[in-house]
Amino acid sequence: MGQVQLEAALPVGADPRRHARALAEVREAALAGTTLPSAPRAVIGASWQRMRRLGLDPDRGSPSSALTPDQLESRRRGSGLASVLPVLRGGLISLAEQAAHIMAVVDADGRVLWRDGSTAVRRRADGLGFVEGVGWHERAAGTNAIGTALVARHPVQVYSAEHYVSNQHDWTCAAAPLHDPRDGRLLGVVDLSGPASTVHPTTLALVDTVAKLAEAHLRTTHLSDLERLRGLATPLLAKVKGRAVIADPHGWIAASAGLVPVGRIALPNDAAPGRTWLPTYGECLLEPLPGGWLVRLTEGEDAPPTRVVLDLRSSRESTLRVSGAAGTWSHRLSPRHAEMLYVLARHREGRSASELSRDLFGDTGRTVTVRAEMSRMRRHFGGFLLARPYRFGDDVEVVVERPSDGEVLPHSVAPAVRAGLEKGL
Repeated sequence: MGQVQLEAALPVGADPRRHARALAEVREAALAGTTLPSAPRAVIGASWQRMRRLGLDPDRGSPSSALTPDQLESRRRGSGLASVLPVLRGGLISLAEQAAHIMAVVDADGRVLWRDGSTAVRRRADGLGFVEGVGWHERAAGTNAIGTALVARHPVQVYSAEHYVSNQHDWTCAAAPLHDPRDGRLLGVVDLSGPASTVHPTTLALVDTVAKLAEAHLRTTHLSDLERLRGLATPLLAKVKGRAVIADPHGWIAASAGLVPVGRIALPNDAAPGRTWLPTYGECLLEPLPGGWLVRLTEGEDAPPTRVVLDLRSSRESTLRVSGAAGTWSHRLSPRHAEMLYVLARHREGRSASELSRDLFGDTGRTVTVRAEMSRMRRHFGGFLLARPYRFGDDVEVVVERPSDGEVLPHSVAPAVRAGLEKGL
């Protein structure tokens, strides 16, 4: 994406109150369909036209219902933005509190995921319906920095009557998009909002700078992950016969053997172990690795099975061993992850979040915890650990090595899991 010239909502040297009155006159004329006393900024005029085509109520908008706590937590985990939250807060929260603003982090669908900053302004935002879990895209809230930045795909500042919906005229906001450097995907936006009286032309530049810092953090994290995968790749590729590459879940290549290296390959969105066709290489076999995939050109050979061994024999430490064409690798498991994998090994047809909650905690109300833990595990084992429902892949051989008779189980083992192990299930 090319460099976008930042355009502050308040012209240099303009009196904020006088400018707000002029904006109100322009908006009223636009709504009435009469001659405009002056033209709105291009980004605002284009947004107003979209709102009129939608038939959005200029007084109330079309408020969306808030997400439930479980839905909000699920959105946060799947947004790709949780890892940059410390960067965003570090760059903006201090200013937000001092300058009577709040910071909001919003996903690509316009849902407010996190909100922080001035307590007094948060109370005002509550009255506006600007709370965590609501949709603040243009279809719901009209022209505003969040929704309009999502559409325009560049930083936007909106002031006073530039907002299409009248109950936002006492506000000013500045938002900048956040992109995933691995694939260029729009993740969402970060926004600073406050009373209209706090408008300042430098706010947009600050928000844009912090958004770029967050994207740089994602890029650094990606490079670090690739480097770790590269460290794993060298000994694995030495054991592989034929041509192969090791790639991360997004297709970025960490290492290759017998092939001219390329930067990235197009992996399927629903990549799973076994045979698949890739545009770069044709028929291939995919084998899961911690944090990525071994991609082998088949050249007519059959797919080797992936064998997963869940070792629960030790009362101190459980491990997961995975065997395939590239040899064997193992991963130490926390007690909770060992329990969850054991349940999935017993239920190859899969378990929903509520069923896993009942298995592990004795009730179905701990789905937020279950989904969070499964999300962490799938970052490591996504190649053979599937979702909807949570389960091992159909082509994966799963073996459970249980404690020997008389061996004491750890106290942390969930009752349902303990009962299964003691019965030899």
